[in-house]
Amino acid sequence: MAGRTVRLVLLVGVAALASGSQGDREPVYRDCVLRCEERNCSGGALKHFRSRQPIYMSLAGWTCQDDCKYECMWVTVGLYLQEGHKVPQFHGKWPFFRFLCFQEPASAVASFLNGLASLVMLCRYRTSVPASCPMYPTCVAFAWG
Repeated sequence: MAGRTVRLVLLVGVAALASGSQGDREPVYRDCVLRCEERNCSGGALKHFRSRQPIYMSLAGWTCQDDCKYECMWVTVGLYLQEGHKVPQFHGKWPFFRFLCFQEPASAVASFLNGLASLVMLCRYRTSVPASCPMYPTCVAFAWG
């Protein structure tokens, strides 16, 4: 029983230490996101947001809340630069400008190429290794995981 309590206390302590990035903790950012969500992400304002949101953004899963976080990130970055501070991270990432629906286009291209290479290698594996091989199902399952 005491061991469980100690583990629980340690877990809560570690969770408290992982409080996010500097930008996430910034009161200006938090207030901006809260005001933006209240103003734009409910009722008629949400319908208006959805009507003006490009189709590629909605297909990529960008929500009104995501858009508020993105816009407020740049407001906060502007204030940091104005005050002569370094650009902070937000949600564990450096701020990048959004291109179409990609906030990190180079990373998205690299991920796509990585997936393409994995698919090519899976096709080669399936044509050169017989399905009766003991590890065949495991390797195919690993390729999809």
